[in-house]
Amino acid sequence: MQILKVEGSLNCTSRHVGLKHVALRVLQDKKGGRLVATDPVGAEPGNWVFVTSGSAARYTAGDFEVLTDLAVCGIIDHWPDKE
Repeated sequence: MQILKVEGSLNCTSRHVGLKHVALRVLQDKKGGRLVATDPVGAEPGNWVFVTSGSAARYTAGDFEVLTDLAVCGIIDHWPDKE
């Protein structure tokens, strides 16, 4: 798992059917790198979240047919080291 910050939503006019209609979020790591993850929990820009990758991400999505390898597992409410 990783801890990342939500930068914003990713809107697509066209997407692979395997992504269905899941929300996509652009996430940023501490070095400024960006990743895209499915978001079944409803994270918003500015939230710190923890994510899972690989096959565990497909379970987190709530539907094993969703083609994802990175998914938001939860929103961090309090984390002293995030600042």
